Amino acid sequence: MDGGRAFLWRRYRRQGQRAAGFTMIELIIVVVILGILAAVAVPRFANLSGSARDAAVWGVAGAISSANVANVAACGAGYASCVSVSNCTGGSALLQTGLAAGYTITAASVGSGVTDPVCVLTDDTSGATATFTVTGAP
Repeated sequence: MDGGRAFLWRRYRRQGQRAAGFTMIELIIVVVILGILAAVAVPRFANLSGSARDAAVWGVAGAISSANVANVAACGAGYASCVSVSNCTGGSALLQTGLAAGYTITAASVGSGVTDPVCVLTDDTSGATATFTVTGAP
């Protein structure tokens, strides 16, 4: 190789060697960016557990309300599957598997054929509450 080509060859090899990895400053910048993202994301995910408990309570209350509607229809049609409900706590008997552990229904009497009162379901762990209604059935 003549002098000009040898110079270019050495320069090409040096550039290739420099581009083979990341510099320390590049790595530090990436770590700082990841730290900022983690600091922003962690509090958002920490608050989701409370929202999940609230949604679970509302889901169970909705299931009791839906089961109540089916029960009123079954009672009206004279089916043997009709469940007599005289208290809000009887709403748990309307669920196929019963009320899950960790939930409490506040007792309140229900008149026959009356959609009253508003019953309260409470999550014993978080204290979250939801309301539902049951219709008194004979």
